[in-house]
Amino acid sequence: MGSFSHPSASLSEPLDLYLHGYVSSRIMNLTSSSTSSSPKGLPVCICASKVDGLVLSLTPYSHNYNYRSAVLFGHASLVEDAEEKLWAMELVTNSVVPDRWRHTRVPPIPSETQSTRILRITIASGSAKIREGVPEDSAADMRASQNTDTIWTGVLPLYEQYGEPVPGPYNAVAEVPEHVRVYGEESSRGNREYAVEAAGKRAPVKVKVGDGDGDEDEE
Repeated sequence: MGSFSHPSASLSEPLDLYLHGYVSSRIMNLTSSSTSSSPKGLPVCICASKVDGLVLSLTPYSHNYNYRSAVLFGHASLVEDAEEKLWAMELVTNSVVPDRWRHTRVPPIPSETQSTRILRITIASGSAKIREGVPEDSAADMRASQNTDTIWTGVLPLYEQYGEPVPGPYNAVAEVPEHVRVYGEESSRGNREYAVEAAGKRAPVKVKVGDGDGDEDEE
């Protein structure tokens, strides 16, 4: 996500979501057709989720996940401006591994830019939901020693870890670049710390945040 008109904008400011894809892919063709008939563009919904742990409780009914999820609603339009398109391609590339763009063969050659299309999603609204914490069972089940003495309960943390970088078949660079090494190490550490911390929170934490139009609640 980012703002072409205000590149230094923070997450607390209005941002657009940029997606990339092959020029003839279905979403690109749909957006192209929709843009020609509607100034707002193609209505879209973008969803993402990440599981941070398996919550194992006394009963199958109360099993759960620790997770983070978000849904964005907006309108997609094709980026036609050459400068914005190049900026968005850099933004997308650096979202994979920070600072990766300048460590590659750039700028893209004409055939690459011609076969790639960029969508700009103007966000209209969105919501996010998070669950953190320990298992949550009924008071009656927790009071029954035949349950608590024989059934293991807890959280199995789940997190993404990066392994040691494996050189490609035509790689001739002896040392792994710092931006690759640091990203792998810091991301692995951060992912683990978050999942383990979420698993150990004493009371289940559930947060749901809407778009500011009354669809907000927190438990």
